[in-house]
Amino acid sequence: MELKTVKMEFPEEANIIIGQTHFIKTAEDLYEVMVTAVPGAKFGLAFNEASGPCLVRAEGNNPELKNLAIKNVKAIGAGHVFVIILKDAYPINVLNAIKNCPEICSIFCATANEVEVIIVETDLGRGVLGVIDGNSPKGVETDKDVQERKEFLRMIGYKK
Repeated sequence: MELKTVKMEFPEEANIIIGQTHFIKTAEDLYEVMVTAVPGAKFGLAFNEASGPCLVRAEGNNPELKNLAIKNVKAIGAGHVFVIILKDAYPINVLNAIKNCPEICSIFCATANEVEVIIVETDLGRGVLGVIDGNSPKGVETDKDVQERKEFLRMIGYKK
């Protein structure tokens, strides 16, 4: 058994969602989720098939993001893992719809932070142990930090 980390690559103004699924129709179903949840969002998605021809299945409405999703999911190399790269929307806009997709097993992360995926490799193949999502905490928020957080959430329209 060998442990590895794989750094995800995506644009600074984008978010990435990484999860596990279990069925060939994932690509089409996640495409439908994305276009109905946030019609103006740009995205690319890809997932690694884990049986049969073991292909990378991909969809999207933005060729650059679709190609990045393919590149990232290939780098992960674990069966039944999917990657969505999203612009002009936030993961919060699509996560519940993704989770309600019948073949989705779990979500590893949904973030705009730097991400490393922790991979284990055996003779059978690869699996995802987890992710490193951003940096470690540097302290506890102060009253000023609380105020800034609340102002930010109101500025971007998530709180009134």
